[in-house]
Amino acid sequence: MPDTTIRSNTEVVLIGAGIMSATLGLILKELQPDIKIEIFERLDRAAAESSDAWNNAGTGHSAFCELNYTPEKADGTIDPKKAISIAESFEVSRQFWAYLVEQKKISSPENFIKSVPHLSFVWGDKNVEYLKKRFDALQKNQLFKEMVFSTDYSQLKEWMPLVMEGRDSSEKVAATSMALGTDVNFGELTRSIFNYLDGLEGVTMHFNHEVQKLKQREDKTWRIKITDLATGQKRKSYTKFVFIGAGGGSLPLLEKADVPEGKGFGGFPVSGQWLKCTNPEVIAKHQAKVYGKASVGAPPMSVPHVDSRMINGKKQLLFGPFAGFSTRFLKNGSYSDLPLSIQRDNILPMISAGIKNIPLTKYLIQQVRQSPEDRIEALREYVPTAVAKDWVIERAGQRVQVIKKDEKEGGILEFGTEVITTADGSLSVLLGASPGASTAVSIMIDLVGRCFKEELASTKWQEKLKIMIPSYGQSLNDNPALSDEIRKYTAEVLKLNT
Repeated sequence: MPDTTIRSNTEVVLIGAGIMSATLGLILKELQPDIKIEIFERLDRAAAESSDAWNNAGTGHSAFCELNYTPEKADGTIDPKKAISIAESFEVSRQFWAYLVEQKKISSPENFIKSVPHLSFVWGDKNVEYLKKRFDALQKNQLFKEMVFSTDYSQLKEWMPLVMEGRDSSEKVAATSMALGTDVNFGELTRSIFNYLDGLEGVTMHFNHEVQKLKQREDKTWRIKITDLATGQKRKSYTKFVFIGAGGGSLPLLEKADVPEGKGFGGFPVSGQWLKCTNPEVIAKHQAKVYGKASVGAPPMSVPHVDSRMINGKKQLLFGPFAGFSTRFLKNGSYSDLPLSIQRDNILPMISAGIKNIPLTKYLIQQVRQSPEDRIEALREYVPTAVAKDWVIERAGQRVQVIKKDEKEGGILEFGTEVITTADGSLSVLLGASPGASTAVSIMIDLVGRCFKEELASTKWQEKLKIMIPSYGQSLNDNPALSDEIRKYTAEVLKLNT
């Protein structure tokens, strides 16, 4: 029987059509216009998993309101380092998006980004004290200088009327507000980028194509075996560089790649649900992203928030997300994903991380056992006047938290993003979750630096990066004049508040 396998040779293969692959593909194409890229996605459209609006937080995580990025240390002081780093990265993303809009590579910024104030809201003496310390630690930094703190009931009512409606005015409450916050629809942004990329010479997109195997050959290139899920047609792609940005699907593919750098990694899946408001009158009352404090043991993706969003051109109001447990690694995955991911090299780190994270396990069990009434009670802590009939359950995204081997601890559960790159720079894999999408541009530029070292060192690539990202190589937080100039520029191009 003749071999009907389709074969192709390329320079770059991107696995997964989410925001990470879109960003990397476009950065590489801008830096080297003649580069050949193939993209493989197992679903029938781009951004249908972690990058989709219903599956992604959408804050444009800039660390303005997410309290988990500013932990309180044992001595009572606030550590602002992670918040500053994320805010800096988000400014890099804004510059790249502004460049794409200005160059007409993507159009209509209002389709994917809008101005929405970012608020942190707490109650009770201890939490109010924490929020004030957080404000003091952040507001003296350039990127957070616009932050405002208040314990005044009437001020808070002005910022977030729905949250304050029906609340006892004697209750001790506090909030911070950043008026220049944004709502980002990463699904729309991702599809806009791929629409542009797909029209370029040397770029080929394959939907309904699942990567079955990948193996590095003796000459250090990769052979990738793919199946067309619609027709059953087999393909083989030969390439110099592979990026795996498949969300929860990245870990199984990393295991299939069988590289030393991938040994010892495991994954812990966390699912989610939103309460979605169906009452237009209630939706109209809220125009902000209001984040609270996470419960003890809760993963970062489960920080409660009352979230005003624009999804598919329609204003939405969400609360949650409520966490849960599923053995799937993807929303469209298989229940066998977790069991099949357990290997000899990662079983001990996974067991070790599990033992050390008993509070997380308890939290997830409690979340899974919640009744509809329990969820409405949780909502009423943030929206006291909430009526059950105005809210319905909407399934949110699936995240896989990284478990990695550690010589001292045995295994550590990581809640951030982890980029694994082989020593020869021919394979790079992105694992993990928050704050991923919002910091995609910084993550991908760092990846380019690891995997295309010689090219990135060239004058041509350096000059092009400075055109795409005017602050490239500089810290905005340490340069007030440049920061103000950049924020004004990106706000004008993206049609945002300054």
